Amino acid sequence: MKPAELTQTISDELANLRKSERKVAEFILARPIDVVRMRIVDLAQRAGVSEPTVVRFCRAVGCEGFQDFKLALAQQLASSPSYGQIAVTDSDSVAEYSFKVFDSTVDSLLKVRDNLDLTMLDRAVSALCAAKRVEFYGFGASAAVAFDAQHRFFRLQLSTAAYSDPHLQNMSATSLEPGDVVVAFSQSGRTQALLDSMEQVKKRGAVVLALTPSNTPIAAAASITIAIDVKEDIQLYTPMSSRIAHLVVIDVLAIGVAQQKGPQLQEHLQRLQEGLSTLRTR
Repeated sequence: MKPAELTQTISDELANLRKSERKVAEFILARPIDVVRMRIVDLAQRAGVSEPTVVRFCRAVGCEGFQDFKLALAQQLASSPSYGQIAVTDSDSVAEYSFKVFDSTVDSLLKVRDNLDLTMLDRAVSALCAAKRVEFYGFGASAAVAFDAQHRFFRLQLSTAAYSDPHLQNMSATSLEPGDVVVAFSQSGRTQALLDSMEQVKKRGAVVLALTPSNTPIAAAASITIAIDVKEDIQLYTPMSSRIAHLVVIDVLAIGVAQQKGPQLQEHLQRLQEGLSTLRTR
């Protein structure tokens, strides 16, 4: 097991643990830093269980024993102070689950930032600046990201559209020209309908810029790939941190395009701002 995955493994296994082992898990998820400093007898007392229960819990989450568990937990905390993916439990207070959601999202964003391929970002900005048309494709949760991206980029003096229907995507793709850009969003990287639309786009000689996890079919099929690797699970409590990461990367690309377009765009954006002011109450 990778240390960075330990608390997520605990969260994933909660439903499969015995009641006594679940007490240990919930205590650790609530106080991971404290646990690193504890002896096995301390953890057993604080969680209200026996020492053998602590050992069984450690083995249930893939560790050989308590010392092995503490080492893995310490390594995770050292590399990711907010300990990665969210691990909300039924007993969390409003304050606890609020902090966990924010900490998880911030941690995910920092990991995406640190792993961004700057060469790919530069290529993406150049392609967007050179395009006559920029269109955004996405399904499900990614559809909301696509429409938000369209809202950002149409302000940059680009002809833009967003589609979440496969038939409309197909019609859009067949009307594109070489040099046009489609930005494809996928949080799984494996949506077949999106792959089909991307294939049509490439047949027209247009560029496909994908925001998707690395080492996935969509990443491989794109002309330019910006890898966004945010581990999600299927728990009821899991927030969509990957959606937030996609939105932030779109902001990065929009800033890059605005920077390249220069002073003329600044004048245009100022006019837009002045026009919106008439729609607001004083």
